[in-house]
Amino acid sequence: MKKILVLGAGLSASSLIKYLIDHAEQFDWQVRVGDMSEEVAKSKIGNSARAQAFEFNINNQPQRETEIANCDLVISLLPARFHHLVAEIAVQNGKNMVTASYVAPEIKKLEKECLEKNLLILNEIGVDPGIDHMSAMKIIHEIKEKGGKITSFKSNTGGLVAPKYDTNPWNYKFTWNPRNVVVAGQGVAQYISNGFYKYIPYHKLFTRVERAEVLEYGEFEIYANRDSLKYRETYGLENIPTMMRGTMRRPGFSRAWNIFVQIGATDDTYILENSEDMTYREFINSFLSFHATLTVEQKLAAYAGIDEDSETMYKLRWLGIFKNEKIGLKNATPAQALQQLLEKKWKLESDDRDMIVMQHIFEYEMGGKKKRLTSSMVVEGTDSVHTAMSITVGIPVAIATKLILTGVITAKGVVIPVNKDIYEPVLAELADYGIKFTEEE
Repeated sequence: MKKILVLGAGLSASSLIKYLIDHAEQFDWQVRVGDMSEEVAKSKIGNSARAQAFEFNINNQPQRETEIANCDLVISLLPARFHHLVAEIAVQNGKNMVTASYVAPEIKKLEKECLEKNLLILNEIGVDPGIDHMSAMKIIHEIKEKGGKITSFKSNTGGLVAPKYDTNPWNYKFTWNPRNVVVAGQGVAQYISNGFYKYIPYHKLFTRVERAEVLEYGEFEIYANRDSLKYRETYGLENIPTMMRGTMRRPGFSRAWNIFVQIGATDDTYILENSEDMTYREFINSFLSFHATLTVEQKLAAYAGIDEDSETMYKLRWLGIFKNEKIGLKNATPAQALQQLLEKKWKLESDDRDMIVMQHIFEYEMGGKKKRLTSSMVVEGTDSVHTAMSITVGIPVAIATKLILTGVITAKGVVIPVNKDIYEPVLAELADYGIKFTEEE
């Protein structure tokens, strides 16, 4: 019997845990699910005789060491900052590990020891990163094998709400960690365009959007992710003239969100005085200059250079930022105060369905001709538990886990899924779950 340890039973874990339990009898697995909330872990395993749930505290080192030592493979769906604590013990105890998160520097340092001990730490096997890598590399390898030269590659992903449940003027609801949405893009976005390096500072990020059509789902806007340049080497595109990775939203989102960026409402570096007694109207007003006669609405519209009756102001008013409602959050940063309001207004209701949208756009030269290939994927959630986010993050992790335990994936070291021996079998099975791409050339 193989013992699989799953650490973290949050929103992204539902479909992963279901897959493991559904296949546990066939492959003789025992699945042990740990979460800071034992009740949450129990809710994910149901009544399965092949699964156990327990309360897990990542900061409890003896518990951490015992649990990892007693498994055959550990899956970490904990917050990214904790993965290295899991990885270090896994390597010490000769255990393979799988995670959907980016490779942390602390984990990269384990490469040599992993190779010496014949171990695998498979990272970036979720949706973004994950499905984006695998689906892109499949096409990159196909074009190169046919003698083509790729001159431009753009890859964009968005976690949104499915059209039927798109019921607010922002065309957006939280489908993953709200904090990550509120602080998204802070830093400098880097990419290359027509051979020129481009750098977009945070305060300009949401003013520099591109647009794209995706299948029958209509139009989306795209803002650049932080660092597109590091993937040139990863994808074998070192000399490519144009490469950008971006985040997708519906048109108009970035223009309205940029108001919060410009006034400072997404800042997470300082505490607001008396935030628990401050109203949202006072919160917004605190970022604006004093004026004896203008209202807060008029001042914000003037600051942003927009009409008070514009669509952008309508979006802002709909959120309730001008209401005399107390924030009620003690020692809050501006970002935390804003997040609390957004969690009420952008909540994904129990009967809502979310949606993952991903699109790759390749331009390449072959046989003296210039060509363009667009590869698009849209996945809608099945319910409020098995969301599109849960499916597209969890199922690739689960499939990879099965392939490692059954000896199909034999890679060693600290790895991401950009090689055929990993992405081919994973993509093949993902298609059975409706996770597949439509190519238009």
